[in-house]
Amino acid sequence: MGASAGSDDFKDKYYTGRRNNGIYIPRFRNIGGETNQKDFTRGYGYQGGGGRSDWTKQIAEMAYGAAFKEATLKPGDWQIGLSGFGEILPYQDNKMTLDYNKLDKWGLPTVTFDATLKENELNMRKDMQQQAVEMLENAGFRDVKGHDGDYAIGLGIHEMGTARMGRDRKTSVLNENNQLHDVPNVYVTDGSAMTSAGNVNPSLTYMALTARAANHAVEELKKMNI
Repeated sequence: MGASAGSDDFKDKYYTGRRNNGIYIPRFRNIGGETNQKDFTRGYGYQGGGGRSDWTKQIAEMAYGAAFKEATLKPGDWQIGLSGFGEILPYQDNKMTLDYNKLDKWGLPTVTFDATLKENELNMRKDMQQQAVEMLENAGFRDVKGHDGDYAIGLGIHEMGTARMGRDRKTSVLNENNQLHDVPNVYVTDGSAMTSAGNVNPSLTYMALTARAANHAVEELKKMNI
């Protein structure tokens, strides 16, 4: 979800190899007082970037001849895009279950996911697109268009959940050290432990959880507990 646009500027600029720098706009919704509160909880940020189109845009034309050859040598217009990254709240009914009636080829139960976007996320997505369009328009770009990728859970990156961390084994799979309640010699330190990452990249959090879990495992081994 976001927006894209074109620019008539920088016609004398191009790049090779590493492209021009990307864009990151941190969360600005639902912070800073009541005037910025929206009809959804939490918020989102944007990631994006700009670039020039190249010879591939000519392929669809099925052209040929001198004019075609000349066109393929000319860089295209500059384009810019913003894509929103929003938080999906942790919901009790967004879950995965093991299906013991449908086994895989190794005889293990298959996984069934039952999770959807709720009203909070759908309202957030509307604001994501609207704000992206307004930003690009106010920045002076042309042909600004909002886009909706029709997102569904699992199509993004850094998905969270399925083995949540907690102190109660009735409502969580892992304890506070990312260790299975029921199998103490197994640790899970990826996004499974987390119910939400907010709207930011959680990779550094994974690394911190892993370092902590590894340290805990070493200490437990020394004590002959695992």
